[in-house]
Formats: sequence, structure tokens, C-alpha cells
Amino acid sequence: MTTARDTFTPDVTVVGAGLAGLVATHELALAGKRVLVLDQENRKNLGGQAWWSLGGLLFVDSPEQRRMGITDSPELAWQDWQGSAQFDRLGDGTDGPGRGEDHWPQQWARAYVDFAHREKRAYLHDLGLKSLPFVGWAERGDGRALGHGNSVPRFHLTWGTGPEVVRIFAEPVERAEAAGLVRFAFRHQVDEVVVEDGTVVGVRGTVLADDDSERGVRSSREAVGDFEHRAAAVVVTSGGIGHNHELMRRNWPTERVGAAPEHLISGVPAHVDGRMQGIAETAGATMVNKDRMWAYVEGIHNWDPVWPDHAIRILPGPSSMWFDATGKRLEGMSGVPGADSIGAMKQILAAGHDYSWFVLTQSMIEKEFALSGSEQNPDITGKDLTFLARSRLAKGAPGPVEAFKEHGVDFVVADDLDELVTGMNELARGPKLDPDALRHQIEARDREVDNPFSKDIQVMAIHNARRSRTDKLIRVAKPHKVLDPAHGPLIAVRLNILSRKTLGGLETDLDGQCVAADGSRVPGLYAAGEVAGFGGGGVHGYNALEGTFLGGCIFSGRAVGRALAR
Repeated sequence: MTTARDTFTPDVTVVGAGLAGLVATHELALAGKRVLVLDQENRKNLGGQAWWSLGGLLFVDSPEQRRMGITDSPELAWQDWQGSAQFDRLGDGTDGPGRGEDHWPQQWARAYVDFAHREKRAYLHDLGLKSLPFVGWAERGDGRALGHGNSVPRFHLTWGTGPEVVRIFAEPVERAEAAGLVRFAFRHQVDEVVVEDGTVVGVRGTVLADDDSERGVRSSREAVGDFEHRAAAVVVTSGGIGHNHELMRRNWPTERVGAAPEHLISGVPAHVDGRMQGIAETAGATMVNKDRMWAYVEGIHNWDPVWPDHAIRILPGPSSMWFDATGKRLEGMSGVPGADSIGAMKQILAAGHDYSWFVLTQSMIEKEFALSGSEQNPDITGKDLTFLARSRLAKGAPGPVEAFKEHGVDFVVADDLDELVTGMNELARGPKLDPDALRHQIEARDREVDNPFSKDIQVMAIHNARRSRTDKLIRVAKPHKVLDPAHGPLIAVRLNILSRKTLGGLETDLDGQCVAADGSRVPGLYAAGEVAGFGGGGVHGYNALEGTFLGGCIFSGRAVGRALAR
């Protein structure tokens, strides 16, 4: 067994070189602590899932919001968070064995909203991060003031997307590496958290064969050795379970949202395997809220995949008509694209199938379709203003969207509805659609757009959205009839369920220290990021407001790093 790095004795070992691990390491290095960072992938994957992200961050009452005419407040944000999280597992109100699974998550949530209002923007800005001036409106809500969703736009897009969020932490960590405070051990897969006399004292695992694969590509699991590293504290920042479909289905909340999808595509790389959850549990940590996860219903198969079953999420504006697999239009606010992800999933799965359909026009796709992922937004990722103006303001949809329309297996383009439905039926994994039934529903909505008011909730939502400056300028198409040839051609998109985020996780206190079943702390064991449910074992509760996943990694990683630095 190797005990490499004999000349380097770490104060802390961090398991996982994703965003949360980088943030924790950054804070520890600032305090002069020596940190060993282990990761099963190669250095090209530094930053983990965050690198692939769109870089959205939730801020509360930001200068960008105010410049866009948005009035926000921490009180409104906390109201929205509580309405979305719906914390209902509170137990006896103590932190002992009778506590509920939401005991720590609720406290983390309150602290996070305060962070998003008071410190988050300045903390990141001081590290060099900048946001675009436009503020997006994600998860627009279920229609209730005390229900799920954002009452106002809060989604701030990073100039540089996910790679920029990673960069502002990776660069100081790499400087600390050059200074001798930080060591990385890539291709080191942790198999055991070492516990002696009730205290975590290190980790053991497998050294994997060198693999020079590009970022995100599935890498070899060939073992070439083993290792053991000791430290006074171990921080688990290994991510979620999004590519472990077996574990997702085992924990799937069937009674709450419907049967687990048979056809599930992956919004995260293959290394997002959830291994460390069970390993940490064996060392005394507690997993809570396992049945809470954030899978999206607007998934499409990547025509140019990087990892197996590579999925991309459509980030839709509110205008596409949404139908379940049987051809029935989705109802209520959860039938409005981009409003209520879990509510939409319930309707889709209730139809007995694991896919649904958007039907829209060329005018809608040009203004309303964005794609998740840094690589799908090269203009913003590359921080290229000329490219951005040409891509976003010129006629036609952005290049990556047009590429999916041309090459994607989930897209159908036609000049009339009969031809469109024929193409949809060729792609259907379930029942064949009736063009007359679809036409009846589309014509009914088309009649509702003749006035600037309507009883159709989706048309109402479109008019409401266009009162937001960002939406009117760049995000929401002017209301028009779907069957109007002037806005054609018609487009249908088969929407699949894609895996993405784990909302539950390792239970931690506000310092990120893992909590045992009896409520006591596990000596020497900490967790941050997605493996800890972004804080406490599930800071989001049942629903996310978006822009909170990267932020949750940053907030929880910072909390752990600062606690151990003390």
C-alpha cells in the first residue's frame, strides 16, 4: 500500500475536486492550512460538474435586479424558498435523535438566503466574477404567493458561464499548490473513510491507471495500486448520484411524483456515481432526504455527446405548448414551460409514459430556446461580446439551438400540423397522436391571443413575463398564433427526463460537520456541495429555485473551509 506524499502531511484531506472541494480548499489555504485533494478523475476534470454548467447564480436584491426594475428583498426570497422547499420533516424540534430530516436543511436554507442577499455577490465579485446585466426568471412558480417558485427574476448568468465560476477558485488553489500548501492526487478513488476510536483519521482507496481522456469522457477504472492518507479532518465533496441511474430509481419518489422513468438520460458525466454517500455512511454519517432529487423534464439527447447517454436541458421560455405523451395539453402553471419542474413531471408521468412534447413555432425557438451547459453557449462562455451580439440578436436561433434542430433526434420540423404529427408519431415511444385532437387544443389557445388579456393561464403567464424587461427584450416572444404560417415552420420536440441534481444528502450542521444518527457530530468528518444536499442534507427541500446549485456548493464549501480553518 502506498502512502505517497510522505513529505507532505495535510491538515485536511478533501475528497473531490469539484466546485465545493475547490472552495473549501481555497478557504483552508488562505488560512495557511495544508490540504490534500483527491479525485478519481484526471486534472482535466478540475471543477467537476460546475465546469459544464450555465453558471447561473441566485442573488437577492442585486444591483443587476435593481437596474432591470426588479424589487426584491430577503423577506420575499425567504418566502419563496419556504414555499418551494416545503420543509415538513422537522421532528421534535431538537438536534438529537428525535430531530427530523429537515432540521439542519431548514437552518442551512435560512443562512443561504441571507448569504445570497448580504455577501454572495461581493464575495464572488472580489474573486473576479462578473454577471451579465440581464436577470433571468427561472422556476416562475405554481401560481401561489406562498407556493413554489420565484416571485421575481433572480437568475444571474455568469459572464464566462461555469468555467468562469470554476476559474475564480481554481486559480488561487493552483497558486497555493505552487506554494506548497495544496497537493492534488488525481486518479485516486476513495473506497473507505478510516475511523479509529470513533474518530475519522483519513481515507484508503484505489489508485487508478493513468487516463488522459478529455474532460467529461468516461475514464478507465483499471486499478494499479492502493493508498492510504491521514489527516485531522476529511471533507467529502464528491458530488451527487446523477449518472447512477440504478441508485436514482431505488430512491425515486414514486408515490409523490409517479413511476420512475424507464428511459432516463444523463445530464452529468459518468463519474457522478454517488459512491461516497455510502462510504461516508459506513463511517458514521447520516444520509437524509434520499427521495428528493431534481431531474428535469425538458431533456434532449445530445447529438454530439461527450459522456454516455449525454443529455442537454432546454431552458424554455413560456410560450411553447406542452403536451403529454397521449397528446393532452398540460394544465395549470406547471403546464407553462419553465414554471414548475416537479409539477410538470407529475403530470407527464401520470399519463403513464416518461416523455412529453413541446409544439412551437420558429419565432418561439428563436427567442425562447436556450440550452443548458457551458459548451452550448460558446459566446457567453468565451466572453466574446461580438459573438454574443451576432448570436443572440441576429435573425434565427443561436447556432447551438439550430444545430439541435437540424441534427437532434428529438426534433421534428414541418410546414403544417398534419406533417408535424406524422413526424412526432415516428418518434413516439408510446401512443400515436391524433392530429385532429392536437389541432383542437392548439386552435383553442390561438383564439386566446387576440387580446392583451385572456383566461388561458399560459397566455396570462406570457403577458406577465413580458412585463419583465429581460423577458421582453431577449427571452419571451411576442404572443402569436401557433398555427400562423408567418411564424413557421412548426417545430415539435420530444422531451425526455434527464438526471441532474441530488437534493438530499449527508446531514451536516452549519459548519458542515457530518451528523450521526443520534444527533452527535462525527469527529473529523465534514461534507459540502451536492453530496451534502448543498448544505445540511437538503437545503432545497422538495424544489429548487435555480441558480442555487453552484451557490450551494460555494456556500457550503466556504462554511466547511472556514470552520476547519478556525
